[in-house]
Amino acid sequence: MSRARQPPLVTGISPNEGIPWTKVTIRGENLGTGPTDLLGLTICGHNCLLTAEWMSASKIVCRVGQAKNDKGDIIVTTKSGGKGTSTVSFKLLKPEKIGILDQSAVWVDEMNYYDMRTDRNKGIPPLSLRPANPLGIEIDKGRFPQKDLESLFPGMSADFTSENFSAAWYLIENHSTTSFDQLKTAVVNLKKQANKKNEGSLAYVKGGLSTFFEAQDALSAIHQKLEADGTEKVEGSMTQKLENVLNRASNTADTLFQEVLGRKDKADSTRNALNVLQRFKFLFNLPLNIERNIQKGDYDVVINDYEKAKSLFGKTEVQVFKKYYAEVETRIEALRELLLDKLLETPSTLHDQKRYIRYLSDLHAPGDPAWQCIGAQHQWILQLMHNCKESYVKEQKGSALLHSPMLDLDSDVRPSPIGHLSQTASLKRGSSFQAGRDDAWRYKAPQQVVFVEKLTKLVVSQLPNFWKLWVSYVNGSLFSETAEKSGQMERSKKNARQRQNDFKKMIQEVMHSLVKLIRGALLPFSLREGELRQYGGWEMKSELSGQWLTQVIQTVRLSSESLTALEIPNDMLQIIQDLILDLRVRCIIVTLQHTAEDIKRLAEKEDWIVDNEGLTSLPSQFEQCIIRSLQSLKTVLDCKPGEASVFQQQKTQEDVCQLSIGIMQGFIDCLEQLSTKPDGDIDTSHLSVDVSSPDLFGSIHEESSLSSEQRLLIALSNCRYLERHTFLNIAEHFEKHGFQGVDKITQVTIESLKELDQRLFEMYIEFKADPIVGSLEPGIYAGYFDWKDCLVPTGVRNYLKEALVNIIAVHAEVFTISKDLVPRVMSRVVEAVSEELSRLMQCVSSFSKNGALQAKLEICALRDTVAIYLTPESKSSFKQALEVLPQLSSGTDRKLLEELLNKFKSSMHLQLTCFQASSSAMMKT
Repeated sequence: MSRARQPPLVTGISPNEGIPWTKVTIRGENLGTGPTDLLGLTICGHNCLLTAEWMSASKIVCRVGQAKNDKGDIIVTTKSGGKGTSTVSFKLLKPEKIGILDQSAVWVDEMNYYDMRTDRNKGIPPLSLRPANPLGIEIDKGRFPQKDLESLFPGMSADFTSENFSAAWYLIENHSTTSFDQLKTAVVNLKKQANKKNEGSLAYVKGGLSTFFEAQDALSAIHQKLEADGTEKVEGSMTQKLENVLNRASNTADTLFQEVLGRKDKADSTRNALNVLQRFKFLFNLPLNIERNIQKGDYDVVINDYEKAKSLFGKTEVQVFKKYYAEVETRIEALRELLLDKLLETPSTLHDQKRYIRYLSDLHAPGDPAWQCIGAQHQWILQLMHNCKESYVKEQKGSALLHSPMLDLDSDVRPSPIGHLSQTASLKRGSSFQAGRDDAWRYKAPQQVVFVEKLTKLVVSQLPNFWKLWVSYVNGSLFSETAEKSGQMERSKKNARQRQNDFKKMIQEVMHSLVKLIRGALLPFSLREGELRQYGGWEMKSELSGQWLTQVIQTVRLSSESLTALEIPNDMLQIIQDLILDLRVRCIIVTLQHTAEDIKRLAEKEDWIVDNEGLTSLPSQFEQCIIRSLQSLKTVLDCKPGEASVFQQQKTQEDVCQLSIGIMQGFIDCLEQLSTKPDGDIDTSHLSVDVSSPDLFGSIHEESSLSSEQRLLIALSNCRYLERHTFLNIAEHFEKHGFQGVDKITQVTIESLKELDQRLFEMYIEFKADPIVGSLEPGIYAGYFDWKDCLVPTGVRNYLKEALVNIIAVHAEVFTISKDLVPRVMSRVVEAVSEELSRLMQCVSSFSKNGALQAKLEICALRDTVAIYLTPESKSSFKQALEVLPQLSSGTDRKLLEELLNKFKSSMHLQLTCFQASSSAMMKT
């Protein structure tokens, strides 16, 4: 069982004071559930229920009656809540009498004046009233309080037209300070007015004297006739004669008054007709008024007049009323058709749509105009979208553009941040590879980009009104209070609930069209063949760059945020999120592909300018290119609210990983291409070396071209820097931007880089070590030298000195390019030389004493000279070579060996400086 409603509570009244019949608005709580629930309404003790109009549970409008109390509460009584209370009160003011000659800011209604001649109240027009100043002297209002006068003259009134008129009250109120002479003048004026009344009555009698005389003559004739007939006949035929006399009198009266009575009947007939026309002029003038108001657009006036006529004459049986009411219905039907045409007309504002729907609802138009309007708006939005596509496709296919695409956008089409970076980012080494790119692309937007921006703007501008129209249709706010009272609002809500699925399909159709039109322009491969014919048609000469795709993604994101703000269910907008995800994936793929192409062109930017670390600008250019590419993808990779990660699909992860590996591998191939190019293919006219680099021999400084060995060294130096710094920095940027499989990318690329490094290193060693190794054997046996038959050693022979000079030349070349490569290269060269020397020693069948001493001298001289670059392999080779030689048995031989070694080191001290210990660390091969 439901809980009883709270009693009514009045919390406000406006205005809070006034004269009787003042219209007031009462506000409060629990003022009833409807007009039938309102049982009573009293203001200052007077029942005002007759004039009460219930508006809502918190608002009632009524008029204040003739209450006895001058101040009191407002009490509302309802069937559901009982008798209520009030927190406010109303003050009743007494109306001030206004004469016919008094100025007033408001219209004064006719009042009931007391007619002394008929002893009854009679409504007479104001012009027949007595003057406002009956005494004819100046009125001087006194200062006596009204309440004191009322208590002094109870039940009386100072109004001289009232039946309770009190002359004393009137004199006190209006002439309390008037002099006695003036009062005498007032008496004279009253006498004159009385004489005028008497003269008016006498004139009225004089005007009817002829009628009295005629009546007197008729009576005299009757009397004489009776006397002539004699008294004897009177008794017998008195009745008959009297009848004859009456008949003759009647005939005489008819003759006398026939014309007067005829005119009176005609006047009465005319008066009655005029009264009817005056009384029902609303209906008779209504057809013409409807036409005029329709032309002026005052549809509210037409509807109100129609509702009034329908309530008064809708069921009339009077033929003339039927005729005019039928004419009214004809014009109203034409108005319904006019309003429906305006409602379905496009484009139109939401305000106009609601207004026309309310008009049609109040006119009880057949069908459901609101739903018809929703359907028309839906079709119009779809047509606008397809027309937009057709216009841009036609413009794209045209031979010349009618106008710049930039003019179609209300906002500037801004280039991607990568364009700005390409112009402002300064490379740590060398110049930007973007310097030669044409800047014209920044000022011209592709047709597809302009189309997407225009299309989304169209949908965002039209769909909110479409959605709000549906919301108003669902909650019934399209209809007026009249429709609410008639139950039409409830029927509309019921229809809306039944059509929710239909409207959902409309929204989905708009969303699908929006997404497919964008896909047709940017992602045609994602549509089926049939859809491509309907939503495509673009000439795809070249795919959009990542910069423009980024801008498109931003545009679609803003559109999605605008639609989400309308509180459209997320399931209807999911298709837009899917589109954004596909665009983000495509943007990443395209950007990485374009980055790979830019990386391949880096070979053209190599300037071969070496810094003090042995590096060119190429590694830095490569790293900057990757960083710019990732920075341009930052907004694409970041997930907005409601968006999924771009790497949530395994296929996307794999594609991005392979593209990233391809970019790194492309740069590795670029390095290999540069290092293995023939001399003629390399422009080294601008070759220079950092002034801070030691240049012992000036070999590179004086060369006009770069040798292949030098290119190999520069490439090796770059590879070393890439492995230790660049690739690791790039991996950090990949992880920072959320890339998946970074470990795999790093592992694969470093392995490939190491393979290239090893190939280049082997090539350089082959170029440098093979000539030195090849010169050892001819140098040893020059002049038919024989280990079995040789003289006492006098020093290190020239072949070894030449080998050392060649090794020193290699050291100088490597040191000039990169100090860090010296240990690695020198160790490998020493290994090759020591291995060859060990082989040659092992090939000797026998040594004489002097031959063994000579061989040991040369082996020890070479070993001690390159001791800093010895590796376990080279140490082993030297050990094997020494083990082959016979041992020196005498101290003289050992002393001689030591002296000759010291002599060699002393004589070649300058040349052997490069082999002295330094801070450089040994590199393991």
